[in-house]
Amino acid sequence: MKSHDAMYIGGEWRPAASSDTIPVINPADEQVIGQVPAGTAEDVDAAVRAARAAFPAWAATPPAERAARIAALRDALAARAEEIAATVTAELGAPPQFAAAVHTGLPIAVAGSYAELAATHSFEEKVGNSTVCAEPVGVVGAITPWNYPLHQIVAKVAPALAAGCTVVLKPAEDTPLTAQLFAEAVHAADLPAGVFNLVTGLGPVVGQALAEHADVDLVSFTGSTAVGKRIGALAGGAVKRVALELGGKSANVILPSADLGKAVAVGIANVMSNSGQTCSAWTRMLVHTDQYDEAVALAVEAVAKYVPGERVGPLVNAKQQQRVRGYIEKGVAEGARIVAGGPEAPWKTGYYVSPTVFADVTPQMTIAQEEIFGPVVSIIRYEDEADALAIANGTVYGLAGAVWGEPEAAVAFARRMDTGQVDINGGRFNPLAPFGGYKQSGVGRELGAHGLAEYLQTKSLQF
Repeated sequence: MKSHDAMYIGGEWRPAASSDTIPVINPADEQVIGQVPAGTAEDVDAAVRAARAAFPAWAATPPAERAARIAALRDALAARAEEIAATVTAELGAPPQFAAAVHTGLPIAVAGSYAELAATHSFEEKVGNSTVCAEPVGVVGAITPWNYPLHQIVAKVAPALAAGCTVVLKPAEDTPLTAQLFAEAVHAADLPAGVFNLVTGLGPVVGQALAEHADVDLVSFTGSTAVGKRIGALAGGAVKRVALELGGKSANVILPSADLGKAVAVGIANVMSNSGQTCSAWTRMLVHTDQYDEAVALAVEAVAKYVPGERVGPLVNAKQQQRVRGYIEKGVAEGARIVAGGPEAPWKTGYYVSPTVFADVTPQMTIAQEEIFGPVVSIIRYEDEADALAIANGTVYGLAGAVWGEPEAAVAFARRMDTGQVDINGGRFNPLAPFGGYKQSGVGRELGAHGLAEYLQTKSLQF
């Protein structure tokens, strides 16, 4: 049982304004494993004031020194890697190996990339008779989701610090224990007081207070499109900058020239990763009609390897479990055919959902249009490339996707997809490449130099 009763504000742990708490539940066994303070607008105001007070000195700190502090933060996270991975497994339900490699190893690497970028990035350039300066935006309100608790924190906080911004973090209420460990790492790295602040609490209270606060200059949010729209509206009232990484309904397009077996197997693995709780998951598998039946058979074979409780963890909470099961039932009601899995929970205890594959899915079905956020794959047939492109681009989302086939043809198809990131023939994830969406999948980019740019504003000096 990990109980916390304080917020990290101004470089110290301070008692929360309210005695109310939020329980943290292990989704695998439904047991309470900890609690954190339920923050209030008063806590947010204290954190924002600390961040505002720290901003001038941190913004004036030479980039090389900021880089050294971020490197120290990376090292402090690495020293806690085992504890972080175990915590992610406990509060999210991620299988231990996945928690260690992806939930812990990846964000530590991303933190290191921003230590390097802070030291090497050019914050000024000459343009004719002008010097163009890239300056920090100011105080950042970072609101992060539960599905990748440490990665999303690092993907916001590290570039903000590299830019010279100060930060107030509001983590997801389902996975706040990882955020507490991050704050401990910040303290161990000896960042100046107020440069980073943590306020735990509920979205409608803490998140809204952070988005509305007059002294927050930029709100960076990752989560659902519905909540992103709300945050955009709140920030827009003050003409405040936003960076929004929202939902997805990504297409996995398998061209006739592809290695069908590999494309299907990797596509299934992509969706089963993190129990399907990934905004960029390739949840729509598009297959040419001549290869459709074979692809369905291969998908059934591939998904059988993903056993709940072993390679696939639970969903984060009971609400998410019921939501996903409801989508599966909706798919059946609309005429799709279940070839693996189904709406029945595989275990009586824990928020598990059976890995599910649908065949005979048409592009306008609910399960082909809305983000399910669970281990559910819809296999859709297409007649030709024009049809495949229309289906791939035929949702309100545009976050990610994949194309398999002869390389030249696959690249040509990918260039016509309305999405922010496309993997060609299983291309590896690149933590230095920009990540973000088209259409209702968001505004702005994370990771690498493009992620740093979100926290900078431009000034020109004429001589």
